[in-house]
Amino acid sequence: MGGGSYAEWAMLTVNALRVELGKSYRGTCDLLAEMPGILAEIGLSRVPHFTTVHAWFVEVPTERWRAFLGASAQKRSGHAALDATGFDRDHPSRHYAQRAHYHLRALKVTALVDVETLYITDIHSAAGKPSDFRVGPQVARRNAGDLRSLAADSGYDSMAFRGGLRENGVRPLIKHRILAPFDHAHNGRMDTDAYNQRWMAETAFSSLKRTLGATVHARSWWLEFREMTLKATVYNLRRSVRYS
Repeated sequence: MGGGSYAEWAMLTVNALRVELGKSYRGTCDLLAEMPGILAEIGLSRVPHFTTVHAWFVEVPTERWRAFLGASAQKRSGHAALDATGFDRDHPSRHYAQRAHYHLRALKVTALVDVETLYITDIHSAAGKPSDFRVGPQVARRNAGDLRSLAADSGYDSMAFRGGLRENGVRPLIKHRILAPFDHAHNGRMDTDAYNQRWMAETAFSSLKRTLGATVHARSWWLEFREMTLKATVYNLRRSVRYS
């Protein structure tokens, strides 16, 4: 897979380093050539060609990148927040979008964030603007075994969503949209301190954009989704190094 006699974990690491450095594939390999110590730590005896690094990024299955993200967020309290934000698409991506007759200029990115550790434990990217209450259950189902509570704003308001969380032993902390007087009562009974931890998701997004940029650079939608997963992984690894 990916070309060359390289271990998959080494190529995952090189691609993570590429995101950390904010460099192109070629630029990352040029820097690695000047850092033999780093190369040795990665377990590489020689610098891979930049096209090989790109090939691995393309060919490693998305499930593997998700597993990489999961492994980078090992410390979890079980109390999470769900929120969404937008990431810009850069000029090469826009050129691709014009050729492919896509006209959206941003990705909608939904993240599941542990409110105590601020690790991003899962991420969902969409080229369009899917409703939050449709995306939320997808993310929650993938992580139900690790969750004890889930906080989200009223965009995720859905009785079916709450019911699904409770069936999996997850406490829903999701604001009700005010459609009737009793919705005020529902919101009033919610644990305010626990619900307010929802803001930790926005904190994680802010930190990710500030340190790793608010733009994706891949030239196709599905690689942009993968790039966002890798950005979240690098964000987690940065936190691990900083607070270890």
